[in-house]
Amino acid sequence: MVRLALFDLDGTLVDRQTALSDAVTRLCRSRALSPDAEHWLRIELADRATVDDFARLREAFGLEASAADLWKEYVDLMSSTVTCRPEVIEGLTRLRAAGWTIGVITNGASDIQRAKLAGTGLASLVDGVAVSGDLEIRKPDLCLFELAATRCGVSLTSGGWMVGDNPGGDINGGHQAGLRTIWLRGRPWPDGLPAAHHVVDDVTDAITVLLNESE
Repeated sequence: MVRLALFDLDGTLVDRQTALSDAVTRLCRSRALSPDAEHWLRIELADRATVDDFARLREAFGLEASAADLWKEYVDLMSSTVTCRPEVIEGLTRLRAAGWTIGVITNGASDIQRAKLAGTGLASLVDGVAVSGDLEIRKPDLCLFELAATRCGVSLTSGGWMVGDNPGGDINGGHQAGLRTIWLRGRPWPDGLPAAHHVVDDVTDAITVLLNESE
């Protein structure tokens, strides 16, 4: 029996916001950027980041460095500052030992999301990764869920679970993909969306739900 568990990355497995704050601080110090430029970055990168953001930064503040160089430095800083708590690593290790197939499905640029997975040690614990930048589509697009399952070596027709903090992208997307869902509460829940199968406060609680399913 195939047991598939797909996890969101930012805000679910890793703490993006703390890493973002640290990375922007270090980037601005490295490049001697003005307080206005730092403020701009914190606003523009709050939800997502791509190389295009740094092209706009370069233009807005007349920077000499290329957008590609600024982006590469930011990616490197994010990969070195982002963290995944030891108890999350331990929980995923237990899931694997219990026979679960584990995937990550995440919105974002491919290079930075994979750098986060490598930097936190998560890359060695997952069977497949689907990043929105791979296909230029974003959750809740069904194609991204299908890609995640395929890269895990399974099919969505076998069922499984989706764990994440975003009601629309993760939970509604999971429902549309035929998966059972676990929502990490925190964001406002929009009207009209189907309820998650489970609601928890932390991803470790979600892992416990999945482990109980194994028994």
